[in-house]
Amino acid sequence: MTQYHLAELNVGRLIAPTDDPRVAEFMGALDRINGMGKRMPGFVWMMEGSGEPGTGNTENSIGDDPQFVANLTVWEDVASLEKFVWQTVHRQFYDRRQEWFEILGDMHFVMWWVPAGHEPTLDEALARLEHLRAHGDSDHAFGWAHLPQAQMWKTRNCGQGAAA
Repeated sequence: MTQYHLAELNVGRLIAPTDDPRVAEFMGALDRINGMGKRMPGFVWMMEGSGEPGTGNTENSIGDDPQFVANLTVWEDVASLEKFVWQTVHRQFYDRRQEWFEILGDMHFVMWWVPAGHEPTLDEALARLEHLRAHGDSDHAFGWAHLPQAQMWKTRNCGQGAAA
């Protein structure tokens, strides 16, 4: 039987270029938050940028807009991702997301199951996000509500506006 892991894509548009003082606090914390995520139990893989300090994955921009950035990770299971998102310092940055990101009118977060060992591409992840936007939750692409074992999002103000 094939083992599956949980992939997630989160996109957002920064309110300013990555070297602008308005997003400096966010940019300055990226290496710390991403590094913590990589050390979490259940973490499997993360799409990487250049590796330059303070850039996180922000070089993985979408289209020709360097302020439209993506974070793509894979986790062993729902519980591991939930713990990182809601029970670590990541939560503090999530709660402040509107300070650094524009409010997006469309869904900006998607999850899907991938065979263990698969590292999804950004194009693959964006296609899943488009599928979710067009068709809603399904086994192909989904949000937190599609996962009965995911409960923390219900009390964590997990809206669809600003990036997470």
